[in-house]
Amino acid sequence: MTDPTPRLRLGIPKGSLQDTTQKLFVKAGYDLRISGRSYYPDIDDTEIECILIRPQEMARYVAEGILDCAITGLDWILETGADVAELADLKAPWPNYGVVRWVMASREDSPFHTVADLEGRQIATEAVGMTRHFLAQHGVNARVEFSWGATEVKPPILADAIVDVSETGASLRANQLKVMHVVLESTPRFIANHESLRDTWKRAKIERLLMLLKGAIAAATRVLLAMNAPRDRLAAITALLPAPATPTVSTLADPEWVDLSTVVDEKAVRELIPRLHEAGARSIIELPINKIIA
Repeated sequence: MTDPTPRLRLGIPKGSLQDTTQKLFVKAGYDLRISGRSYYPDIDDTEIECILIRPQEMARYVAEGILDCAITGLDWILETGADVAELADLKAPWPNYGVVRWVMASREDSPFHTVADLEGRQIATEAVGMTRHFLAQHGVNARVEFSWGATEVKPPILADAIVDVSETGASLRANQLKVMHVVLESTPRFIANHESLRDTWKRAKIERLLMLLKGAIAAATRVLLAMNAPRDRLAAITALLPAPATPTVSTLADPEWVDLSTVVDEKAVRELIPRLHEAGARSIIELPINKIIA
């Protein structure tokens, strides 16, 4: 018998984005389980079918309609030139979900200082399409070859320059390379197939999923502060809260006291709590937040 349950086919990125993507789904409320022996992760939603795929290939499969939606980097969307709908930037303060820089670099002692100096030269990179596009933008003709790895060791013998990922610059410095240009700053993106978005059921499913994922990211750097405050100290206490914070105030059994709760940036808490206590707040509680839905 044919299973009548409609399904959304979702691409989960394999490799550097994999663990953080799993963490993101867990915070969004999904039990996503990735086995080392299977390319079909389990998820506790019968309407979602997950497939584990390298980010480099993801956009192409979404464009072709093999996948309805997926998470991959902006770099690989541009590299493949895939025609997909970019629905959200999923930048988050977690490993591999921040900004990734693709840089053009050459040896520190080389005569190459700008992209114009590479006219007629050879560049090694994993991102051939992106590099050719960058060269075209600057009107430079150079030979671009695909690099299978260890790209940073190729100058000056195997290539005149490279275009490679650099997060801290440590690998470039270790190989005596200098940055000539930042070619692209990339972050994880949630993408979808155009035809899938025209399907009423799939679009609604994607929008609900994305709402929860974005809610989990929005909560990543926030905590909930709850406290009791004397009513006559309420103005002084709320004045200490960060400007965007809008506290909820509730009356307690004792009419001289109120309960106050608000969402604040986690980094501000260690300075904020002592000041709140000095202003009269008591029973201060800090609680983690899984999701914030605007």
